[in-house]
Amino acid sequence: MGLLSLVEDRPTPKAVYNWRVYLIAAVASFASIMIGYDSAFIGTTIALPSFTKEFKFASYTTANLNLVKANIVSVYQAGAFFGSFAGYGAGYYLGRKNGLVLFAAIFTLGAGIMLDASGTKGLGPIYAGRVLAGFGIGGASNLVVSTRILLCSKFPFVLMYCQPIYIAECSPPAIRGRLVGIYELGWQFGGLVGFWINYGLSLHLPSSHKQWIIPFAVQLIPGGLLLVGALFLVESPRWLYSKGKREQGLKNLCWIRNLESSDLYIVEEVASMDAALETLRTGYGLGFWKPFAAFKEPKIRWRFFLGAMLFLWQNASGINAINYYSPTVFKSLGITGTNTGFLTTGLFGVVKTVMTLIWLFLLIDTFGRRNLLLVGAFGGGICMYIIAAFVKTNPPRAVSTTGNEIHLDSKGTAAVFFFYLWTMFYSPTWNGTPWVLNSEMFDMQTRPLGQACAAANNWLVLFFTL
Repeated sequence: MGLLSLVEDRPTPKAVYNWRVYLIAAVASFASIMIGYDSAFIGTTIALPSFTKEFKFASYTTANLNLVKANIVSVYQAGAFFGSFAGYGAGYYLGRKNGLVLFAAIFTLGAGIMLDASGTKGLGPIYAGRVLAGFGIGGASNLVVSTRILLCSKFPFVLMYCQPIYIAECSPPAIRGRLVGIYELGWQFGGLVGFWINYGLSLHLPSSHKQWIIPFAVQLIPGGLLLVGALFLVESPRWLYSKGKREQGLKNLCWIRNLESSDLYIVEEVASMDAALETLRTGYGLGFWKPFAAFKEPKIRWRFFLGAMLFLWQNASGINAINYYSPTVFKSLGITGTNTGFLTTGLFGVVKTVMTLIWLFLLIDTFGRRNLLLVGAFGGGICMYIIAAFVKTNPPRAVSTTGNEIHLDSKGTAAVFFFYLWTMFYSPTWNGTPWVLNSEMFDMQTRPLGQACAAANNWLVLFFTL
């Protein structure tokens, strides 16, 4: 179910494939750009000479400086942890659309507060803004992030276990993979911009307040577009039906499908929603606290434990530390100079993006989830042990650094090679597969809570590993 796929579960009127469903995917993609961009830009931004000079990093001891950098990065993850649980509540009580509006507004507010930071005011606005922005992203990671996994499931599974998320609930089954693929592309695009933006700024702007404030300000673009776009969208028909608002739900469904309420396609879709809601009603129930009853069952507790462990080992691999502190990582491998460090960081982003797309479109449904995790862990582990041996026994030495050229000795070149090779092992295996497994371990009744816990586990482990 890739970007060009069209697999119909039943005869589908052409009117269903209209601009409205693509608009929904486009708006949701702004949320993915927000998440991808933040994971990539912050590490290179705090490494800019203009940033380190304005906030007097040279006056800190090494231990204090490391603590400051860690705090700048990790307060975002702390906010996201609490936001992911808030997303569960917002999705239940406020709806999918209003939840997106709320968390986009919180994110945008946080991004705006960061811009008030300066050498005289200190880092306080950045800390406060990143907590709020993280909270907004955490809510978005519950409402929209898990939609990316739908593309990685076979078509019958998608029909049976479609996620209770806005884009999934509004998409026609035949092009759901295509629409979620747009969302995934937004995630990767945001990451690429985040990895490359400071390289461009360091080349074309002098060291100044303006140089480092621009990357922070760019966050307002996807956040603002998500906020404005979500305001003009309609609420999820499935959520409206679950709340007994059948008339409005039917009206919204007809608008999204561009069909009359009497059309057979609409009649069948309403019947399928009623059947799904009845299944939930006869199980744990439809209440906010009902899914928590699943914890009484040992097999369900075991699934939550497995989900938590997947994200523990995913983050323990070091990927997010590399994302957030990539200039420092490359410096430890022997690469010196601001521009060269940012260039190699940008290349890391390119490799990561290409391999993730290969996973998305080729590997996940052909190679198997467990096999991917095993290959990624084995191959990535070997690469990391080799890098560690190089750095420990004979630290790589930068022979010379001229302009944007990188000259390393043989050991440094080998270390950088194995670093990129590790990225090629990690990105098509552990990067997205844990999200897929979390979606497949839970049934319809426990999936909303399961996804909330998965997102929370991801942010919590990330907080402690940064």
